[in-house]
Amino acid sequence: MSRMRSAARALDRRAFLAVAGAAAVSAGVGTAIGTGSGASAAPAPATPGAAVPAALRSAPTAPTTPAGPSPAGTTLLTSAAPRTGHPGRGYRRLGDGPGWGRVVRDGLAPAGAGRAARRTALAAFVQLTDLHLTDVQHPVRGEFLRPADTAAWRPQEALTVPGAVSLVERVNALRAGPATGAPLSFVMTTGDNTDNNSHAELGWFLKVMSGGRITPNTGDPRRYEGVQDSGIKHFWHPDTALRDTDKQRGFPRVEGFLAAAVRPVNSPGLRMPWYSTVGNHDSLTSGSMAARGHFLADFAVGGRKLYEIPAAEARTQLATDQRNGDFDGSHFAALVRRHGKDLRHITPDPARAPFTPREYLTAHLDPAHAGAGPVGHGYTRANLDSDTLYYTFRVAPGVLGISLDTTGRGGHFTGTVGTAQLNWLERTLKAHAGEHVLVFSHHNSWTITNTHPDPARPGERNHSGDEIVALLGKHRNTVAWINGHSHRNKIQSHGSFWEVTTASHIDFPQLARVFELVDNKDGTLSLFTTLVESAAPHRTDFTDLSQTGLAALYRELSFNAPGSRTDLSGTAGDRNTELVLRKR
Repeated sequence: MSRMRSAARALDRRAFLAVAGAAAVSAGVGTAIGTGSGASAAPAPATPGAAVPAALRSAPTAPTTPAGPSPAGTTLLTSAAPRTGHPGRGYRRLGDGPGWGRVVRDGLAPAGAGRAARRTALAAFVQLTDLHLTDVQHPVRGEFLRPADTAAWRPQEALTVPGAVSLVERVNALRAGPATGAPLSFVMTTGDNTDNNSHAELGWFLKVMSGGRITPNTGDPRRYEGVQDSGIKHFWHPDTALRDTDKQRGFPRVEGFLAAAVRPVNSPGLRMPWYSTVGNHDSLTSGSMAARGHFLADFAVGGRKLYEIPAAEARTQLATDQRNGDFDGSHFAALVRRHGKDLRHITPDPARAPFTPREYLTAHLDPAHAGAGPVGHGYTRANLDSDTLYYTFRVAPGVLGISLDTTGRGGHFTGTVGTAQLNWLERTLKAHAGEHVLVFSHHNSWTITNTHPDPARPGERNHSGDEIVALLGKHRNTVAWINGHSHRNKIQSHGSFWEVTTASHIDFPQLARVFELVDNKDGTLSLFTTLVESAAPHRTDFTDLSQTGLAALYRELSFNAPGSRTDLSGTAGDRNTELVLRKR
């Protein structure tokens, strides 16, 4: 079992101000910390299985003068915490809470004395995961299950776009790696970028990441058409005095909320290159249904929506879906047909149509969404030709990134990896035996359990997370497997490498994670992980419906969401860490 030692001390305010203001420029990756020499190599564009990726097109130039490491803008300094009320006693307001100290985890290798003075930075980057940019008016949603499970619909979902833009603003404001001062060279998003696998949401995601003006609205361009103005008491109605179940729990009345939620939002786009990994909500309708035939696609763009079913039926439907899985959407289709007379009219919209894997690739490869680069954000024409969503890319000199596709095209929210991809992964690890390897995926090891076959490859075997762990462990150049999906922080060791799972940005505590890889010059490496929140203030003002005000409210609503879990931030050893491992 790994031993954990707290490496944190309370920050003296005067000391913090000295550190934060001492240096304004980032250090170069690949140089000794604090030496001021050297420059970072930009990440290269990705190709499936490529041994030597080409140079990045129009890569931003990294600064070469080192900065002192600083906790500014990270959860090392502060994190959102309740400032009013008591647990389980109604709606609670957020404010500035204590920071989370850094914990040294040395279960894979000893943390040698004096390593901080010797170490050299190899790479520094940011992971975003589970943004779930959500069209809350989409017809193919399971809100009607809320009487059986309060978590089936979340009151913060209408604000995913301003929340994600605020996270981009936070990443842009980070000056450098908080542990080393090394420049941040790219961002990787590890899937569930969209929520309903719709073209509208995909467009929102690409503009959030690369910059642009986003109108998070579908259907009637003049107004919101969804469950929050339906008059159904199972849902929070912010604009009215209706005594819905959430207001009975203390949720506020926020007049103008729904109009503000569908107003245009401006994203500056990331100021550094970004890469994309696919998740189940990006590939499957509602994150689980592999639509076959035309029903789901036609219903998605049509003018009818199911808002409510009896509580007893909701419980039965939920239990059936959890037990058997609605792999092809037939359960949903049967339910809708049974309740044809209960469907409400909404404005049809072709933008709600589901996108295929090929359309997902094509949208990423569109130069209009290049942003800070690279074009394709990891994906290339080779992915289109081979119908694959996995690839390699250059993280830094001597460090390779591998992005996997763990979504089962046959359906279900759990993950899988087919034989062809597993064999490609092994070939790639062998080809780069002399380099450090970072593996990215959406699903984590314990949720890759899907054995349902891919209709396009009916004879191909599906492989589990345990098999991937065994393969990565066999190739000792693997440093870490970085993923999401479970919406919680969890870090575990696997013999020779670390698996780092990061919480989502839709459920509280709404986090992203900074990674810094260093060579300790004593036969070990350290991987620093530091959690960050969006740039929105912790305190909210119910009268502030600006873009920033909505982002702050997004966080507070997620904290108070009925049925939400309280353990998603993980333990201290799952948050801000130094993960030590042996250098291979």
